[in-house]
Amino acid sequence: MFELPKLNYDYDALEPFVDAKTMEIHYSKHHQAYVTNFNAVLEKYPTLQEMAAEDIIKNLNTLEVSEEDRKKIRNHGGGHINHTMFWELMGPTKKVNESLVGEIKTEFGSLESFKETFGKAAVGQFGSGWGWLVYDENKKLKIYSTANQDSPLTLGHTPLICLDVWEHAYYLKYQNRRADYVDAWWNVLNLL
Repeated sequence: MFELPKLNYDYDALEPFVDAKTMEIHYSKHHQAYVTNFNAVLEKYPTLQEMAAEDIIKNLNTLEVSEEDRKKIRNHGGGHINHTMFWELMGPTKKVNESLVGEIKTEFGSLESFKETFGKAAVGQFGSGWGWLVYDENKKLKIYSTANQDSPLTLGHTPLICLDVWEHAYYLKYQNRRADYVDAWWNVLNLL
């Protein structure tokens, strides 16, 4: 059974960019619900319980499950995986990945250009979803957004950076100002 991963920082560690109350609710309520509901749907499928969550989502389209359960696995398993990565990418101190920064500069011209393109994808996601930087199937850097809890893993892509743009990730502090949230988030992304 899957469990809520431990945060490597306190709820208030990302202040003032991400507020403590949002972190607490987002982590302890929203992410916990994804874990609980993911485990519930997997109770019907003992062989899936033995797989890594990422492998389940990578193989989502070929799993021998009902279409209703496939949707639940996409939503709740994707929610668990996406949020786990999201928490790991953030922190109060930078741990710059120089190799990734170099690749980004080569592909997008500069970090500023990358941030602008990524920000447009995240802000432009209609409704709930995620902004992503991934390696596509050809190991080329690509930026896009996905709806709901959909994961690039289902496309055969390798997620590198993700940003939650569901309203629950920012609404207490930023209300309807998603662009302000995205701009502030760069301060807590610990890779760049």
